[in-house]
Amino acid sequence: MSDDALDLAPIESILDAFKQEKGAVIPILQQVQEIYGYLPKEALAAISKKAGIPITRLYGVATFYAQFRLTRRGRHLVKVCDGTACHVRGATKIVAGLEEALNVSPGGSDPDYKYSLEIVYCLGSCGLAPIAVVDDKVYGKTDADSLVEQIKQLP
Repeated sequence: MSDDALDLAPIESILDAFKQEKGAVIPILQQVQEIYGYLPKEALAAISKKAGIPITRLYGVATFYAQFRLTRRGRHLVKVCDGTACHVRGATKIVAGLEEALNVSPGGSDPDYKYSLEIVYCLGSCGLAPIAVVDDKVYGKTDADSLVEQIKQLP
C-alpha cells in the first residue's frame, strides 16, 4: 500500500472502540499498525486530530516501544544475528550476500517491499551460529548462499 493511496477509514472504528478508555494510546497504535503494517504519518495525524491526542505523544510512544514501526516493512522480515558467536562464524558475509542478492540494506527494505533486513545482536542460540530468522523460521549454521536460496522460495 503506497502512502499516497492510504485509506484512513479504519482509524475511525479503532478510535470508536477505545473512546471510553483514557490512556489507550498503545492499543490504538497496535491496531493501526496491524492494519497498515507500520504507523504511517498520515494515520498518526488522523489519530491526533480525531482523538485529540497530541502528535508528540503519539510519536513519543511509537518511538519508545520497539514493537512499533514508523516505516513500511517488507512482506518478509529477515533478521541476521551479529552477536559475538555469529559474527566470528560469518554473519558479516551473510549480510553482504543478502544485500547483494535481495537488493536490501540493513534496516531497510527492497524497492518492491518484499524483504526487510535487520541486524540483531544475539538471538540466544549461539550453538547454532551463524543464525538468521526469516519471518518466524530459524536458520542455524547457515551461510549466505543457502539462506538466499531459502528466502527466494518464499511467496
